[in-house]
Amino acid sequence: MNKVFVALLIILVLNTPAKGADKIRITVSGLSGQFMTFPLAQKRGFLKEEGFDAEIIRITGAASRAALSSGEVDYGTGLGSNIGLAMTGLPIKVVACYVPAPVLALVSRAEVKTVQALRGKTVGILVFGGVAHFAARSIAKHFGVDPEKELKFIAVGAVEARFAALTQGLIDAALLAPPLDAEAKKRGFNILARADEILIFPETGLVSGVKKLQEKPDEIKRAIRAGIKANRYIRGNRDGTIQFIMEWLKVNREVAAATYDGVAKAYNDDISVCERGLRLVIDETKKTQKINREVALSEVADLSFLREAQRELGNKP
Repeated sequence: MNKVFVALLIILVLNTPAKGADKIRITVSGLSGQFMTFPLAQKRGFLKEEGFDAEIIRITGAASRAALSSGEVDYGTGLGSNIGLAMTGLPIKVVACYVPAPVLALVSRAEVKTVQALRGKTVGILVFGGVAHFAARSIAKHFGVDPEKELKFIAVGAVEARFAALTQGLIDAALLAPPLDAEAKKRGFNILARADEILIFPETGLVSGVKKLQEKPDEIKRAIRAGIKANRYIRGNRDGTIQFIMEWLKVNREVAAATYDGVAKAYNDDISVCERGLRLVIDETKKTQKINREVALSEVADLSFLREAQRELGNKP
């Protein structure tokens, strides 16, 4: 080959700009075990593998939903309240489930030793109509307690606020996520029940705007793939995930291990479980929002991207 041609080819290759990674912003609602899919995907390089320069942002409640609907962020990870908003016409949809059951424990003060003993007492939740509220009500019903008549729910806010209210004696019980459930137990509080052992009700996944579904389907599929890779890592690599939790939550190994053991079994991107759970969320939201019309699954979710991503990664639906 002509030496001049080779030299020109090398110069051309060296001066050809590499394709830039797609910049995306993903919100998480809390620093707790059930929200680690995308923080871990970023730390372990799964988002980068899929061509993303991702920013993980913690935004809670209404601010998170407003940012998603306005396009200030690309994806949300909390499902419950976003499903409710989709049912009222907000142009967003669930495109994947990663934790199809609430990773929440009902934790009580030391003197309250059973769910039945909570009758007439206060229970801290995030917001009325949210996942924690539904989980608490479901646990109560499971143990023969009428949540509407026999419990007093207080919307305390994020899990850290609920933990603080409980440990300061301001409420009698609260729904806590790992690692704060383990920390509460360590301080002498009682874990009365775990929601993921009682019900299916998707807590975290991936939510996108309808406009992005229409304009950037490949981006959505790649984001889902990054989440699936992270879930596989979480389920299959205990030591590596515990190390990640230590760094992410800034906790010691004991707390990180308790967090892992409390959440790992709940990570599951099985579409059939996701669909059943989403239908339960729809039914529950209809009750809380007093919606009388039929609501199709397609109004709040499009799981076709998840199916494609699973096929491409060799997952069985």
